[in-house]
Amino acid sequence: MATNRGEFSSRFGFVMAAAGSAVGLGNVWGFPTQAADNGGAAFLFVYLLLALTLAYPTLMAELIIGRHAHANAVSALRLISPGRGTARFGTVTGIYGFIVASLILAFYAIVAGWIIAFFLASACQLLGLDGLADWLTRFGMGRNLLFMALFMLLTIGIISEGVQRGIERWSSRLMPLLLATLLCLVLYVMTLEGAMDGLKVYLLPDFGAALKPGLIIAALGSAFFSLSLGVGTMLIYGSYLTDRENLPVVGSLVTLVDILIAVLAGFLVLPAMYVALHNGVQIFTDSGELISGDSLLFTVLPELFSTMGIAGVIVSMVFFFLMSIAALTSSISMLEVPVAYTIEEHNVGRKKAVFVIGGLIAAASAVILLNFETLFGLTVSFTTRYSQPLLGFVFCLYAGWLWHRDKLLQELRKGNPEVAQGLFWKVWPWHVKFVCPLIILAIFGQALLG
Repeated sequence: MATNRGEFSSRFGFVMAAAGSAVGLGNVWGFPTQAADNGGAAFLFVYLLLALTLAYPTLMAELIIGRHAHANAVSALRLISPGRGTARFGTVTGIYGFIVASLILAFYAIVAGWIIAFFLASACQLLGLDGLADWLTRFGMGRNLLFMALFMLLTIGIISEGVQRGIERWSSRLMPLLLATLLCLVLYVMTLEGAMDGLKVYLLPDFGAALKPGLIIAALGSAFFSLSLGVGTMLIYGSYLTDRENLPVVGSLVTLVDILIAVLAGFLVLPAMYVALHNGVQIFTDSGELISGDSLLFTVLPELFSTMGIAGVIVSMVFFFLMSIAALTSSISMLEVPVAYTIEEHNVGRKKAVFVIGGLIAAASAVILLNFETLFGLTVSFTTRYSQPLLGFVFCLYAGWLWHRDKLLQELRKGNPEVAQGLFWKVWPWHVKFVCPLIILAIFGQALLG
């Protein structure tokens, strides 16, 4: 079955694809400013702790279930269910997961479209096409719809080629390019006046802020969203792994690459913001917090680039190229979730499934754009703040409570016959059974109650 569905041809290809899914816009723009607003290095400490104690075990639950089933989330959860009731619940969970993944892609495509527009605007400035550059950077419905559609077409084009020729080939090219581009930008920004002030804000800890509920909720959200957990993307990618792979090792590699890029992005964004402050650009809100989100990405940083002359135009183009890669490597994994379900559950050809589902998600993006003030923030909160942690909780229940322990061990032994003697097997089963569900629920309750 795995051969008919397609599978990753190498560990490098899988790690690049899974890390590409994990590394997205949240790593580059959200994580650094959240760290700065929540105690600097104290936030980093809490984030790393949650990434290792909650996000990594949940990631492993998805990878193990996916590799065992070699199927989409609906089929996988049904397969490991011990009874009819849990099989039905698994079906509902899998369907809900691909709906959430589709909604995430719907708002993601909007932001990614803006990023492509800003990238092209920088190129137009270099060519002296200032009128076109101005149109590309203005918030207009025509521009928004056009570049959302363009981004969706790029995503559809990659996914339509399948696992090896589409997902693996492009992830193996784009992820090294992303890392190289990020490193170059970090090294350049560090040479500018004001960069050291941003570095101090990022790295000096305020441990008094480390225990604030808001910080913990923000750190959990960053860990889950950045690792693409809860919606079945990692389960799907796990289902394309060969039985020869050592799952705890590849899961660790994905987690480490994701954390590395998130932390490295902090060395770019925070120094860049304080370079902007040094150049006279406002980087604080009226309440005294650092500007974050789309205001940072599409207002503060472009204003910084505009103060740097021709060098700023080049840096702007490189920066938005970096962001475009981050967006694309994540979007292809989101689209694969509903596509895999449709292919396997309804016997639809890949290209037909990709174009129909991609078109429906693009239509949902258009609806969000037409009702932007009402629907955009609501969609982001519903999917990333509430749905992803809850779905991650359910995956922990299936891996920790419903799937027979002996069968789970058999799956892990496929890629590592000695796994039962290692630290992973001594810690992970009880950790994903007791610790992860309780902490996820506790933090989710805090988020729900405000």
